[in-house]
Amino acid sequence: MDETPDEPPTSAVILDNCHFSQVVFNNVEKFYVPGGDVNCHYTLTQNIVPRGKDWVGIFRVGWKTTRDYYTFMWAPLPSGTPSKTAVQQQIQFKAYYLPKDDEYYQFCYIDQDGMIRGASVPFQFRADTEDDILVVTTEGEVEEIELRNKNLCKENEELKASCASLQKQNTDLQEELSKTQELQNSLETLRSNTEKLELELNSLKKENKRLKELDDCRGAELQRLKEQIKNVTVDKESLETRLKTALDHLDQLQVQVLIYQKEVESLSRTDCEKTEQLENLKEENRQLHMSRTQQELQNSLETLRSNTEKLELELNSLKKENKRLKELDDCRGAELQRLKEQIKNVTVDKESLETRLKTALDHLDQLQVQVLIYQKEVESLSRTDCEKTEQLENLKEENRQLHMSRTQQKLREENDELLRHLLQTREVSAFSVASEAQAPIPAPEVEGLLFGNPYCVAGANLGAGAADIASIRKCPMCDEVFPEDIETSQYEAHVHSHLLECPLCSEAFEKSKKQVFDDHILCHGLE
Repeated sequence: MDETPDEPPTSAVILDNCHFSQVVFNNVEKFYVPGGDVNCHYTLTQNIVPRGKDWVGIFRVGWKTTRDYYTFMWAPLPSGTPSKTAVQQQIQFKAYYLPKDDEYYQFCYIDQDGMIRGASVPFQFRADTEDDILVVTTEGEVEEIELRNKNLCKENEELKASCASLQKQNTDLQEELSKTQELQNSLETLRSNTEKLELELNSLKKENKRLKELDDCRGAELQRLKEQIKNVTVDKESLETRLKTALDHLDQLQVQVLIYQKEVESLSRTDCEKTEQLENLKEENRQLHMSRTQQELQNSLETLRSNTEKLELELNSLKKENKRLKELDDCRGAELQRLKEQIKNVTVDKESLETRLKTALDHLDQLQVQVLIYQKEVESLSRTDCEKTEQLENLKEENRQLHMSRTQQKLREENDELLRHLLQTREVSAFSVASEAQAPIPAPEVEGLLFGNPYCVAGANLGAGAADIASIRKCPMCDEVFPEDIETSQYEAHVHSHLLECPLCSEAFEKSKKQVFDDHILCHGLE
């Protein structure tokens, strides 16, 4: 019995309760030739109301219930409005679904409740053989008929073989579809795992970035504390020794900066390589979606698994690098604590130094009065000292040429370093100048400071000292030259206008290095 995707409604009621006269089948042949379509004609009487689930089935004679049908066709609804007159209907059964034996069958009309509403006379599926008709055929015709029968049988066998082959192909396709579905499910699982790994990788990158920023801040804080320790320690010595030590320390800082830059470049390259690998992985996933055949899906799946394993290895490596940065951060924190304790110990020495500086300032006030007296004497003697003035002008010209031969970058670096030390040790410098003003001082050498000390008097000749003071009346930031009679406070105010001063530790930065100043303020906020 043929199976259909939509089974018709049936019932197991006995035949006595059915109404066989509500549908009448017309023009039913005694037999139908096998291999051809069968047209079924029937009339719907006024006693039946057709419904959408009514159907016409072919039953073998002797059937018991409507479930014993061999094949069926849905009964079409009559066209037009319902009427009380009989309606002629017709359906066609395809030869493929008809019985192949010579048993007796009949048409039956069953409504959607599974009740029989009409049945036809029995008929057979066989060739036309009339008993009362004598057919005379020649031997050639018989041979032709036999040959045709053989061809039909052969064609029937070929059709059966083709049907079996198609069924086998259908089964293979179903299995292949099932395998493909399993591969797609596995692919979705791997894609989900890849997305989770990407999220975890991004989280670790953010954590790594935060640790690097914290490491930079700790490094800046560590550097600042080292500078403070160095400055406080060097304050106990002379100004020239402290300057030399600061330059040496600056070289060390540059080496550390280079080391940190190399570490940052290495981490950046690692980050770029991982980003590129992730992009390649996404591209391979996209190509995997576009693959059509099972082999391409399997190859792409293997590639995706391999890339996922590589990504997990890189993720583990990044975790180890993150752990190393955390350990380095802990070491930096311990070193920072040690430096804070060292600063606390040095603070006592600094307070003692400040007391000495205060005493020196009192003595400086007395010396400044003597300097004014000396200046008046120099003004009277300068009229007759033309030769010394000429020599001084020559020295100034040579000094100016030396200044112009230096590069702009070196000039700014030395000016910045000098200004920081001048601002931090202004009182100490003034004290040194006042002490040296009582004894003759030789002319400054070429290898000395580029602009001299703005608070010192150069030599016993106070006029020459005034000339040296005039020689530094050039802004180290913008190269603006000021007249000799400008007040020192005005010159310092102009220089300070190019600087940004930290409100917490009074450290000065150039305005062009605003980012460095902001990072310095941020490090104070992390303390």
